[in-house]
Amino acid sequence: MSTTEPDALLGPADIRELAAALGVRPTKQRGQNFVIDANTVRRIVRTAEVREDDVVVEVGPGLGSLTLALLEAADRVVAVEIDDVLAGALPSTILARMPERATRFSLVHSDAMLVDELPGLEPTALVANLPYNVAVPVLLHMLDRFPTIERTLVMVQAEVADRLAASPGNKVYGVPSVKANWYAQVKRAGSIGRNVFWPAPNVDSGLVSLVRRSEPVDTTATKAEVFAVVDAAFAQRRKTLRAALAGWAGSPAAAEKALVAAGVSPQARGESLTVEEFARIAEAKA
Repeated sequence: MSTTEPDALLGPADIRELAAALGVRPTKQRGQNFVIDANTVRRIVRTAEVREDDVVVEVGPGLGSLTLALLEAADRVVAVEIDDVLAGALPSTILARMPERATRFSLVHSDAMLVDELPGLEPTALVANLPYNVAVPVLLHMLDRFPTIERTLVMVQAEVADRLAASPGNKVYGVPSVKANWYAQVKRAGSIGRNVFWPAPNVDSGLVSLVRRSEPVDTTATKAEVFAVVDAAFAQRRKTLRAALAGWAGSPAAAEKALVAAGVSPQARGESLTVEEFARIAEAKA
């Protein structure tokens, strides 16, 4: 592990100085809120249980607050940044503040939703402060494209954190909850206040931990087939599954047949089903 000095991490004054030098103003369009508190990024790294042999991928590193904390703990860090100015500046920030770790850092200048390969060794962990407006699709994309990611810790809007970690029967249980469970065991891992960001967002943030399933969902259906059932069930979440899945199955009667074959009540609603039950429904139709 690195023995970097405490001031290697970025504080509020450092963040504002960097932003001013780059002419950067955080944009709502990209959901940019920069973390300005060193204790918070160290807490995120601890909660993520980053190990010395980890290859960590970070999405949306911004000015580098979390990146530097990850470099203190991990073997390597690969950061994916879409913003031209931020992507151009980050390697220089790493070199200036943590020169002995600079060779362990790689940058991918791209939209994370378009990334299907990363430089160097396969990633073992994903740790990121995800932009609020794209958090769920980016998370699911990364878990899908990089099956070697065993552990994930993301900071997202509190409401999104609740949805991701919700269990069947919870009123906020929905498409993100089920799809995240396809890949991993998901749980809430803490809350983050607004005052550690610049600019301070008008919503609270939450940490979500995802640990890759040691065994995939036991099904002969494909992920696409299962997700099609999930999408159909929650598109009309107030309806019974017999009605909500009619379009997907071809008719209400066909939906009922698939549900009965899967051992699921046609009168149930999507919010009460586990990912395994959705998989059984997909299998029954196939």
